[in-house]
Amino acid sequence: MAERTIAVISAGLSKPSSTRLLADRLGDAAARRLIERGDTVKVEVIELRDLAHDITNNLLTGFPSSQLESAIEKVLTADGVIAVTPIFTASYNGLFKSFFDIIEPGSLIDMPVLLAATGGTARHSLAIDYALRPLFAYLHADVASTGVFASTDDWGSDEDGVKPLPERIDRAAEELVGLVTRSTRSKVLHDPWALPAGFRPNGPAGLE
Repeated sequence: MAERTIAVISAGLSKPSSTRLLADRLGDAAARRLIERGDTVKVEVIELRDLAHDITNNLLTGFPSSQLESAIEKVLTADGVIAVTPIFTASYNGLFKSFFDIIEPGSLIDMPVLLAATGGTARHSLAIDYALRPLFAYLHADVASTGVFASTDDWGSDEDGVKPLPERIDRAAEELVGLVTRSTRSKVLHDPWALPAGFRPNGPAGLE
């Protein structure tokens, strides 16, 4: 029996949003499987919409607000992360990318991660593989092989032979739980607020 924390990141811009709905479904599914294994689980939901101004200010100044600092700490100290973004112009939205831009390089090494996305049509479903996976490969996260995409009319649909959304959610959650239970990632992390090498006054290294 272990105490587990799952950080669920939602980059939806509207309230309510299908992105948050999918994030909640995935978080619930992962928590349910961990509980079935005898673990105690805490799910921490991080709405990036509520942190948009803080994220922008951090990009400009290199310093986080207390609210943003708390959100990043929840991510870095979690046993696993569920990251969900709407797809804009064939990729993740700017808010999603900006949040991960301000996380210290190396902080997500070997972190178990489940990737998911929402969009208007199933034509955007490949964005998980060609946009999100390269980002988390760069971050050296341990990403579940199954990503979950939900289009506007995808909730509960098995049209054209596509597995129903609940089935895909269950499969992805099971994979994430497997990564979490096998993970040897240390919770002794680098200080996320240490200034990286090459820091310049106008923001973190590499940001202009």
